[in-house]
Amino acid sequence: MKTPLILISLSLTLLLASPSGQCAPVKVACVGDSITYGMGTPHGWDYPWQLLRMLGAGYVVRNFGVSGTTLLHNGDHPYDRTPAFKAALEWQPDITILMLGANDSKPENWDAHQAEFEGDYRALAARFQAANPAGKLFICRPTWVSYDGMYGINEKTIDNEIAIIDKVAASMNLPEIDMHAAIMGHPEYLPDTVHPNQAGATALAKAAYRAITGSDFIGPVPKL
Repeated sequence: MKTPLILISLSLTLLLASPSGQCAPVKVACVGDSITYGMGTPHGWDYPWQLLRMLGAGYVVRNFGVSGTTLLHNGDHPYDRTPAFKAALEWQPDITILMLGANDSKPENWDAHQAEFEGDYRALAARFQAANPAGKLFICRPTWVSYDGMYGINEKTIDNEIAIIDKVAASMNLPEIDMHAAIMGHPEYLPDTVHPNQAGATALAKAAYRAITGSDFIGPVPKL
């Protein structure tokens, strides 16, 4: 998952104004790598954009995805050293959806730093909790990889990561979103084996919608 030359996602704001007279909209931050950023989807059809349209009035969603980033602090492109990370914390979201791990499965990251993954995950989660103690943090099982993914991203290591993420979720009392199950068994969602296409992003947005609202999204995703 290569980093684009211009990280448009750093300043991308997905806004839907709430009706006048109502409370301030609920702020939702989508944090992650190129899967969150939307590589592989047409403009406006990455999962955060779709989630915004599913949630409708009363919510504002921002995409803080940065391609190529790792959860690992000592990985080859740590998320916690990006401007997007700082921007996400400063925004103080009411809801944060944290989905990292795909790039951590690359052999050059996992083989050298797998022992650090749990501690780094706890530290990153704690930073988002501290940004808004009244907010809610969802941590995600990384998305499924069909066959062996590009750049060395692989399902075997992601399975190992999931066991650690589940442990972190239980010990920190954090709700999980199973983005892995949302697209598992659908290789047609992953044209390059890693990045979801529009249909795959819809499945991720529906999983996030269910976690936030407690209900399934019914009907087609509204167009832009």
